[in-house]
Amino acid sequence: MTSPAVRMSGSRRAHGRGSEAKRYGSHLFAHIVLVLGGFAMALPFLWQIIMSLSSNAEVTSVPPTFFPRELRFDNYLAVFDVMPFFSQLGVSIWITVIRVVVQIILCTFAGYAFARMRFRGRGLMLALVLAILMVPSQVYLLSQYQIVQNLGLLDTVAGIVAPGLFSAFGTFLMRQFFLGLPVELEEAARLDGANPFQIFWKIMLPLTGPAVSALAILVVLFSWNELLWPLVVSTRSDAAPLSVGLAALAGVPTVNYPVLMAASVLTMAPILILFIILQRRVIEGLAFTGIK
Repeated sequence: MTSPAVRMSGSRRAHGRGSEAKRYGSHLFAHIVLVLGGFAMALPFLWQIIMSLSSNAEVTSVPPTFFPRELRFDNYLAVFDVMPFFSQLGVSIWITVIRVVVQIILCTFAGYAFARMRFRGRGLMLALVLAILMVPSQVYLLSQYQIVQNLGLLDTVAGIVAPGLFSAFGTFLMRQFFLGLPVELEEAARLDGANPFQIFWKIMLPLTGPAVSALAILVVLFSWNELLWPLVVSTRSDAAPLSVGLAALAGVPTVNYPVLMAASVLTMAPILILFIILQRRVIEGLAFTGIK
C-alpha cells in the first residue's frame, strides 16, 4: 500500500507533465501562426522575384506560371536600358540623406523648445504645428508647386526636397520624448553653470538616440517611397527619383512586367541592404514609435 507522500509526489509529477504539455501545445500553435503569417507577408516579395526572372509570356499567361522554365537574369540588365537607373538612384539617395539630416536637426530643436522652454505663444504655435497633421498634403500641392516654380527649382533635387525638410510629426515625436526625460538632469546642469544650449547639446541630445533613430527610419521610408510630389515636380527622367522611374515604366502602353519587377527589386535593394545592416536599430526605433 502506497503512502500519502508517494501518491502526492506522483500527482505533482502528473500535473507537471500536463502543464508542460499545455505549454508545448500553446508554443507550437504560436509558432505555426507566426510561420504562416511570416510566409504570407514574404509571399509578395518572393512572387516579385519570381516574376523578375520569368518571361513576359509566362507572367501574363492564364493560369499563371508560378515557376519559370528558365531563369532570365537578362531582365535585370534590361532595366538599365529602359530607364536611367543610376541617375535616379543618385537623386533618391540625395533626397533621402538631405531630408534625414535636416529633419533630425529641425525637429530636435523644435521638439526641445516646445517641451522644455517657456515662451509666449508656445501653445498656439504647437497647435498650429499639429494642425498640419490634419491637413492632407494634396491640399497645398498647387501652392507648393507655384513656389518651387517661381524659385526656378523644377527638375532639381532642391525642388523635390524642399517641402519635406520639416515634419510636424517629427516635431511632436521629439517633443514627447523630451517630455519623458527627467527634469532633474537640467536642474543639475544649471547648478553647474550650463547655459540652455549646453544643456540641450551636452545633456539632453545624447539621450535622444531611440527617438532620433525612429525619426530617421520613418523619414527614410517616406522619402524613398514618395511618388506624388516628385512626379509633379520632375519632368525629366534623369532628374527624377526611382519611384517616378517605376511609375513611368508602369505607365507605358505595353508593360514589360518582368523588367518592371526587376526594376522594383533593384529599387528595394538599397533599403533592404540598409535594413539588414541596421536591423537591430530599425526594430528598436519602430518599437519606440509604437510604444509612444
